[in-house]
Amino acid sequence: MKLVLATSNKGKVREIKALMQGYEVVPYSELMKEFEIIEDADTFKENALIKARAVFKALNEDDVVVIADDSGISVDVLDGAPGIFSARYGGEGASDKDNLYKLIGEIKKKGVESSPAHYTAAIAIVTPTSQYTVHGWMYGDVITQVRGDGGFGYDPMFIPLGYDKTLGELDDEIKKKLSHRSKALSLAKEILQTL
Repeated sequence: MKLVLATSNKGKVREIKALMQGYEVVPYSELMKEFEIIEDADTFKENALIKARAVFKALNEDDVVVIADDSGISVDVLDGAPGIFSARYGGEGASDKDNLYKLIGEIKKKGVESSPAHYTAAIAIVTPTSQYTVHGWMYGDVITQVRGDGGFGYDPMFIPLGYDKTLGELDDEIKKKLSHRSKALSLAKEILQTL
């Protein structure tokens, strides 16, 4: 079964391919020209569905399954921000680094050096006959310093519950077990096995 990913984010593609061994996983950008998908919903779930439906429709093939991930980090001291705006928190065209440093700055403005936070991943699966969504979460704390160069996005500032290292410092195998995305993808695999 070919799984087409409704993303061209290199970090997500790498992570999803590693977690979905046994499946042929192809980013949609290898099959067609990339196009803008407007994610204008209020939830991770709905934004994941928007992406998966748009790529499925553009592919116009019946023997394909499209999966899309919408994920982000929610920080308690910021009332859940950046949430669904995690990928563009630093503004239009912002890099992972821009987003990371903006979040650190916003937390510092609150006069604290850390805060409870959690990651959410929503995975949408779109087939010719059905649509599904699953979720995964990872809880911990964010800190106002960058530690480690592993992972991507906000990983160098996020310390998972029960650990004293950031995701940027932790080994990939440990991260795989803890990750919000790996939890959601393990549920997605159960659905894929029924198709």
